[in-house]
Parts: sequence; structure tokens; C-alpha cells
Amino acid sequence: MVDMSQIKEHADVIGADGVHIGTVDHVQGNRIKLTKKSSTDNHHHFITSDLIAEIEDGTVRLSANSDVAVTMEQSK
Repeated sequence: MVDMSQIKEHADVIGADGVHIGTVDHVQGNRIKLTKKSSTDNHHHFITSDLIAEIEDGTVRLSANSDVAVTMEQSK
């Protein structure tokens, strides 16, 4: 389990394949809210903590490839 308090605003979120998925706006419960600027549709999207593999040097690294993680995002 990942310590969500280690995730900082404006941290990069990277898929398991090394592709940039987005930028952290902030943490909401057990989800990361991504910035609108990092989305293609100008909406906030969310990544659940279940997809986080590790936090390394301030970067959030996911266990899913970028194409899969993006389809799992929950838009609001």
C-alpha cells in the first residue's frame, strides 16, 4: 500500500511504460486528482491508489501502462 501523503501537488504521473499520464492537482481520499491542463478534454480525471506502484523521487509511477490507466481514469 502506498502512503498517499507522499504525493505532492504538480508531481508527474507516469505509466508503467514510461509515458506521462498527467500532473497531480491534489490527493482526494484514495484517488489522485489530475490537473485539467494535463487532460485532453480540459476536465479533471482521477487515478485510484490501486494503480500506484510506487512514488520515486516525487514522481508517481503506476502499475498499469498509460493506455490502460487512462481508460481507468474517472472523470468528474
